[in-house]
Amino acid sequence: MNTNSHVLRRFLQRKSSVIGSAIIFIFVFVALIGPFLCPYQPNEINLMNRYQNPSREHWLGTDILGRDTFTRLVYGARISLLISVMSTLIGSFVGMVLGVIAGYFGGVLDSFISRMLDILMAFPGLLLAIAVIAILGSGLVNTMLAVAVFSIPTIARLVRSVVITLRENEYVQACQVVGASNTRIVVTHIIPNAMGQIIVNVTLNFGYAILAASSLSFLGLGVQPPNPEWGAMLSQARQAIRSTPMASIIPGMCIMLVVLSFSMVGDGLRDALDPKLKRG
Repeated sequence: MNTNSHVLRRFLQRKSSVIGSAIIFIFVFVALIGPFLCPYQPNEINLMNRYQNPSREHWLGTDILGRDTFTRLVYGARISLLISVMSTLIGSFVGMVLGVIAGYFGGVLDSFISRMLDILMAFPGLLLAIAVIAILGSGLVNTMLAVAVFSIPTIARLVRSVVITLRENEYVQACQVVGASNTRIVVTHIIPNAMGQIIVNVTLNFGYAILAASSLSFLGLGVQPPNPEWGAMLSQARQAIRSTPMASIIPGMCIMLVVLSFSMVGDGLRDALDPKLKRG
């Protein structure tokens, strides 16, 4: 309990992390209850109201098909956050399993997994996601899988390096001497002690996942119209960026705020969970 309080206190001392947490909470809250408050449907077309400026009827204006921008932003938050959470959790789980196997058992398994990770790391992240989309096709589920693959190498290499360090500790060697199974050692001792760095990496990956998913949708490879996704909204609005800049600025600002907020929260968690800072 004291350790948890110490971590929370360090986290709250960093104002940027608190602000980031508040922004993320607001976006999640709006994504959950916003659709019940929106006066329009996200795909409700009214060609007579194309690219309207913000007004009492349309708080953030309308898009190329006369659809309410605020409504689509709210529904888009649901899609973007869903992609972020699911792809990051899938990629983190796979990466953690690979990292634990490579770091704990070593030998041939370590060499094989490390070479596979090196191959994935050789590709720029977005290019790797595009390659997955090219194989699987576009769509919501495939975008999640593409972004998940994009996040596997980073966390796998992180977990591997942490596990290699932890497996040399005396308490792990003592467990091996008394005959504890590898599964028990990994689940009881290795993963809990590596969880701090894993949490920080996962938090940062939430922001990267939104950015990657939005980039794919902006290129027309991710979530497909008429689904309201922030990257797709930005792509559709770019043709009227001079006449109606708000149509492009608003979804772009949403992407920037969420990515920046996850980055600030990740930095705060890293400082709060760093053992060196705890001793300071």
